Amino acid sequence: MENKGLTLLGGKTEYKQNYAPEVLEAFENKHPENDYWVRFNCPEFTSLCPITGQPDFATIQIDYIPDIKMVESKSLKLYLFSFRNHGAFHEDCVNIIMKDLIKLMNPKYIEVTGFFTPRGGISIYPYCNYGRPDTEFYEMAKNRLKNHK
Repeated sequence: MENKGLTLLGGKTEYKQNYAPEVLEAFENKHPENDYWVRFNCPEFTSLCPITGQPDFATIQIDYIPDIKMVESKSLKLYLFSFRNHGAFHEDCVNIIMKDLIKLMNPKYIEVTGFFTPRGGISIYPYCNYGRPDTEFYEMAKNRLKNHK
């Protein structure tokens, strides 16, 4: 069955008001023998500055190479929305997102970039990545980070 273990699809959407990694859901990758990219682009990400409480706006881009599990997109949308009232610096947000997705899926490779809009005349674009240790993806992560623009 296609939706085995997925609880959010087809039901009424409940938006969490606080950071909620528990809403993330995964499903089985039907092509684990293939290495391929999956990209999510969330142009309406918001979080709060942990010092001032002012809102921060960003486009969050998530790229990953799946293994056995993949993140379900509605659950990802609700998860990202849960940052709306969460106080965290930009760099913290992208690392939290990456670590939560690693915990959920154990991907071969993942990278998360935040394209935050300017506040005070400056933009911040934090980037983080991960490649599974003891695989070619570990070396790929090191190289992509070293050569990141």
